[in-house]
Amino acid sequence: MSDAHYRPPNLLLTTFGLSLATFMRVLDTTIANVSLPTIAGNLGVSFNQSTWVITSFTVCMAISLPLTGFLARRFGEVRLFVWTTLLFSLTSMMCGLSESMGMLLVFRAIQGAVAGPMYPVTQSLLIAVYPAEKRGMALSLMAMVTIVAPIVGPTLGGWITDNYNWPWIFFINVPIGIFASVVIGAQLVGKKEVTERPRVDYVGLIALVVGVGALQIVLDKGNDADWFHSTFIVLMSIIAVIGIVVFLIWELTDEQPIVDLKLFRHRNFTYGTILLILSYSTFFSMGLLLPLWLQRTLDYTATWAGLAGASIGIMPVLLTYFVGKYAPRTDLRLVAAGAFVVLSLTCFMQAQFYIGVDFWHIAMVRGFQGLGVALFFMPVLTILLSDLKPNEIASGSGLSTFLRTLGGSFAASITTFVWDRRAVVHHAQLASHITPYNPDARDALGKMGGSGHPHRVLDILNDIITRQSFQMSFNDIMHVLGWAFLLLIPVLWLTKPPFIAKRAAAAED
Repeated sequence: MSDAHYRPPNLLLTTFGLSLATFMRVLDTTIANVSLPTIAGNLGVSFNQSTWVITSFTVCMAISLPLTGFLARRFGEVRLFVWTTLLFSLTSMMCGLSESMGMLLVFRAIQGAVAGPMYPVTQSLLIAVYPAEKRGMALSLMAMVTIVAPIVGPTLGGWITDNYNWPWIFFINVPIGIFASVVIGAQLVGKKEVTERPRVDYVGLIALVVGVGALQIVLDKGNDADWFHSTFIVLMSIIAVIGIVVFLIWELTDEQPIVDLKLFRHRNFTYGTILLILSYSTFFSMGLLLPLWLQRTLDYTATWAGLAGASIGIMPVLLTYFVGKYAPRTDLRLVAAGAFVVLSLTCFMQAQFYIGVDFWHIAMVRGFQGLGVALFFMPVLTILLSDLKPNEIASGSGLSTFLRTLGGSFAASITTFVWDRRAVVHHAQLASHITPYNPDARDALGKMGGSGHPHRVLDILNDIITRQSFQMSFNDIMHVLGWAFLLLIPVLWLTKPPFIAKRAAAAED
């Protein structure tokens, strides 16, 4: 039996094991966020120092993601999945047992490094074990897990921290990872894989580590350090540029590059990856800004902010089966275009939000947004992978996921920066109207005069203006994101069908 035709003894159990590992890996990118103050207090460090718990994970994950293809060729996809999942569980346990910040950062960095290949290799294994006509179902399932896990992460992390202790946000990974490893190791033991011993491209590897590592640190720390007003950020930016330029030149000219950039010779992979980067970055910006706005402007707690946004996961869960079954029978570009229209509409709806908007209105808009999410990931991923050869899928998935992750990091930094800067502009504009010659301002100040000392009145007024400034900035960004989704639609038509048929033919070679 050839690898292309391999079917595990129990497809449902195999799918569950792969999905569980993906859920654990994606969940861990967000679950620690709300626990940082508690971790900082328990380990005796400042909050700024504790943020390296997130940065160390994301930097190492970003570095290892594009190495997925090299590692899969060297060890085989099944072995790579089993060992990375087991190591993820082991490092999770060591993170929970850490008694100092230094110890926690070391194991968190190792955890990020082994987490990188987990998602791409899981995607490749799912495609390999499903027949060609059902691969859309597999990709829909991956999309659902990818969306739901980050939503669950902050809420679950906050609940565990409040009711137990922060180490348990890591300990819960241990049984999940062991179970997934054992299941997949047993189910795919008969899957034949051809491995090779490629020469290790040390120059490319070092350039990747230096360039991408420095860039990820810049993106993670730039806002807090006031960007290029910080000597540290300037230095890391120079290192990032030099490292990435050397990496690109070397990888494009080396006979055995550690990252196969020649994958971009495939038309659908190239435009599909561009679509994935831009659409995910836009979606990520929207998802990042909402909880920040809810907590800073509407005074929601972290838990209630999570609940307000959680309704976005309902539609993907309900529609995964139908999207996976019926979407491949249509032109996937139309499905993705419909998703972008829905996501655009919800951005414009959020651009109409105001300080007095109620919880249920926010939840309903997010629920409708879930329809766009349900229709979004599977078509884009299918288009992206459609013209790759079977032995290129792990490399292509790793490379596209790496670029998607990097795009999300750029989006996070840019969105928070613009939100703050636009709020400053709006604050100055609104404050300029507070003069003795403005009758509305005089009336408002007169009514507030009974609140006490004049300084207290000014503090209240400044707080009102500040909240309204951030609200207006939020609305501005949502308008821009709405148009961004619409502008992505023409890019879809740069890809060429057939999508599923072309992939199926490749599998038969």
